[in-house]
Order: sequence, then C-alpha cells, then structure tokens
Amino acid sequence: MTRTLCAIVAALFGACGAERDPHVLRVGHFPNITHAQGLIGHARTRAGERWLEEKLGQGIRIEWFVFNAGPAAMEALLTGSIDLAYVGPNPALNAHVRTGGDEVRVVAGAARGGAGLVVQGDGRIRTDKDFRGQRVATPQFGNTQDVACRAWLLDRGFEVTQTGGDVLVVPTENADQLALFRHGEIGAAWTVEPWVSRLEMEGGGRLYHEEKDAVTTVLVASARLLRERRELARRFVAAHAELTAWIAANPEEAKDAVARELLAETRREMPPDLLDRAWGRLTFDAETQVAAFEEFQRKAVRTGLLECAFPLDRFAEAPG
Repeated sequence: MTRTLCAIVAALFGACGAERDPHVLRVGHFPNITHAQGLIGHARTRAGERWLEEKLGQGIRIEWFVFNAGPAAMEALLTGSIDLAYVGPNPALNAHVRTGGDEVRVVAGAARGGAGLVVQGDGRIRTDKDFRGQRVATPQFGNTQDVACRAWLLDRGFEVTQTGGDVLVVPTENADQLALFRHGEIGAAWTVEPWVSRLEMEGGGRLYHEEKDAVTTVLVASARLLRERRELARRFVAAHAELTAWIAANPEEAKDAVARELLAETRREMPPDLLDRAWGRLTFDAETQVAAFEEFQRKAVRTGLLECAFPLDRFAEAPG
C-alpha cells in the first residue's frame, strides 16, 4: 500500500518504541526511474499481483513509502518507520557515519550511471578551462552529484569552496535547475536522470561529462531488520536481485511498468522519448560495490564535505 506524507509523518512518530507487526515489511523508494526496482515492486503490489510478497513467505505484506529526498528516507529508516529503502549512496553513507556505523547496511546494488555534467549549448563552455567564473548547479548540497561535481572541479585545478572559489557550485533542485538553465542563468548542471536528458532535450544543453559507472541507487536495510528478521531480509534481497535481472533482460516491459507507476505516484506522464533516452544511460545491477563507496568517501573528504574517512567494514552486509 502507498503511504502519503501525512501517513509517513504519523509513522515517524508512532514507530519509535512500538512493537512491529512481524507480517509487515516497510520499503521506501523515490518516484524516479533510477529507483526502477522500487517502482516496479510497488506497481505489482498496487495491482494485487503479490509477486514480491509470495517470495517473502506466507502472510507477509509490503507497505510502500514514497520519498522525495534521501535524508527523509534515511530518517524514516533510523526511526524504525521503514525497514528497507532504495536511496542514493551519499544519504546512506551520511546515515552510516552519523550513527557510528551501527544502524545502516547496504544489502544490494540497484542502479549505476545516469549522472553527468551538462553545459549550455551556446558554446560558452568548450574546454575545462572555460568553467572558471561559471555557475554550476547540483541537486542538493552534499548529495551524491554535488560531491562528484566538486571533486571533478578540484581535479582540474579549480579552487572550489562552499560559498565561492573559481567556480561557484550552486545547490539547486532539479526542476529549478532546468528553469535557470533555460534562461542562461547557470552555465552547467551536474545532475542525474531523467534531468540530464531533460536539460538536453528541453534546455538545449550538451552532455560534457558522463558518469557511466557511478553508483546511483542502492538498497539499504536497517541493522535492526538484519538482527531481528534476517531471513525475511534475505528473501527480499533475493527477490530484488531476481527483479533486477528481469529489468535488465526485459527493458521495454520494465520501462512500461516504470512509466505507469510514475504516473500513478506523480500524476504526471513521462514522455516516451525522454524515458528511452534516460533509460539508455542506466545500468541495473544488484551487485554491491564497496570500492565505489570508499572512492566516494575519499571525494567527500577531499571536498571538505566529510571531516575524515570513516570505517566502512560494516557498511555493506549481505543478509545471506
């Protein structure tokens, strides 16, 4: 079942200290194509197919929660309001560090790629040196793309600070990025699909740098779930891996299912040409890549967004 914002807030306050129903598994995801497994799983539950539920054991129900930001999803996970979530690597890492490595576990990969740097099509940026003095937008301060952008600029010799430097990195929500881009008020944007494609198709932008193998989405679980209902977690991860393989093998069917669920959740239809273009830049893979998290953490430290490296030996944990 779907949870509205009011229901999420109620759950956040009601779950702490309360006994959990052992027959309910609560899973969060975003209304975004980079969370395709969550969207398709949610769609099947919504349609009463019980494909996932049947793989979890007799009498198990899944309750789906839709979030629009990683920090909110991680807060729900930490308070016990949800058990698992599809989320970007940076919110998961932040929650892991914030709780001293005790509460968050990456149990599977979900999606790679789909992120990149789009520049204006007017030629103002042709080479790396042309970024000097430009305003570059990222979706959120300290998020996955923000860290990647700052590290990339540092690698090219630019001074980048939180408030200025040679290139001004401006955290801006994706919808606002597109509006600013159209009006020429930003020179470039580092974002993730489908916004990369929207900046190209609707803003006349040009893809300057693509992160083809960057970890975009992971499946995380609460440590509590792994302690208290490990077999249930193992079954969900196995079903997630099976669904991921199905998505990779059946892209057209998967795209149709994602489009229908996005329409149900957002009341907005994604144009087929946009979906096709964005989908082509994504790789759906259930493999957990610890080395990618270590590299991302090094970038966060280098950019000053993380004070020091934190041990990641407990961050990734397969439940079985």
